[in-house]
Order: sequence, then structure tokens, then C-alpha cells
Amino acid sequence: MDEDDTIPVEVAYATPAQQLILNLDVPVGACIEDAIRQSGMLQRFPEIELGRAARVGVFGKLAKLDSPLRAGDRVEIYRPLIADPKEVRRQRAAEGKRMGKGGGRSGGAEGVSG
Repeated sequence: MDEDDTIPVEVAYATPAQQLILNLDVPVGACIEDAIRQSGMLQRFPEIELGRAARVGVFGKLAKLDSPLRAGDRVEIYRPLIADPKEVRRQRAAEGKRMGKGGGRSGGAEGVSG
């Protein structure tokens, strides 16, 4: 394949223990799925379930597997969330109320001498 027939892209994936960013050249007209398959990420990380749990994006913006790539794009494979962020915030807020934490004032006059 001639160099003019390819474009450079990156494919990125991270686990809690490791981050991997691979540089590769894909054919002009390649889509996100093509780059992921060509990168070998699916063999390195068999837990990636394209089209199911794993979502993908380009530079932090969600995209579909059939989205075409441009030179210099960074394809990102996202792991599924293990906890709902809204529910975690609710639990933390409820925990704070039980412990008496919050924006209340102490009513004391610390640092003021009389």
C-alpha cells in the first residue's frame, strides 16, 4: 500500500493498571472499527466487547464504530462504568448529612480576641 493511501491515527485504551496508545497507519476511508481491529487491541484486551459494552470515541467525543477517520485522529475505547455517577453522588451526599457535614457554620468566634 502506498503511503498516500494511508493516514496516521492513534488507538487508545486504558485499564486501571495500564494505558496503551498505539500509532498506526490505516487506509484512507477507514472507520473507527477498522483502526481498532488493525491495532490488535482486541487481542491484547479480550475484555473489550465492541458494539456491546465498550463505547468508542475520537478525542473524547462519542462516535459510532462506522465513523470515518481523518489523519491524526485518536480513537479511544471506553470501558463500561461500574457504578452510576449520579447514584454515587447521592450516596456521598446522604453520608455527609448523617455525619453532620455540610455548609453549616460553627457559630464560634475563632481568632477574635476580645
